[in-house]
Amino acid sequence: MSDKIQVRKAVLEDWEVIARFNTAMAMETEKKELPLPVISAGVRAVFRNPGHGFYAVAEMDKNIVGCLMVTPEWSDWRNGVFWWIQSVYVRPEFRQQGVYRALYEFVKNAAPENPEVCGFRLYVEKENLRAQKTYRVLGMEETDYRLYEESVRK
Repeated sequence: MSDKIQVRKAVLEDWEVIARFNTAMAMETEKKELPLPVISAGVRAVFRNPGHGFYAVAEMDKNIVGCLMVTPEWSDWRNGVFWWIQSVYVRPEFRQQGVYRALYEFVKNAAPENPEVCGFRLYVEKENLRAQKTYRVLGMEETDYRLYEESVRK
């Protein structure tokens, strides 16, 4: 991890940057334009309800350059909680500099504080080969599962 990169748990005052990152990530990866009022309310909801999860932010020179969200999922098969890593975003000019690595290490180091955590999961766009390579390098393995969803709200 670079000494220049500082990672911390996000605080409510970070919500605007996180919301902007989420909208940028959706446009970049899926060509989706997220309504800022909806995403802003969703980000703030995480801070109001810790059961939803938490955000981590990476800073360089006191500027937030990346973030991710961790959400819990109970696994009855493991009698434990998987931490899902979501909403990963690193500003383009800071990519390939260890920002995601620092964020992931922060999450891994936080897990022992919660003895129920049994592992980490994330999903990634099929075409995002660069991200997939990063996840493999950091020790994650592709699973045999495919993700399905059905939205009830658009």
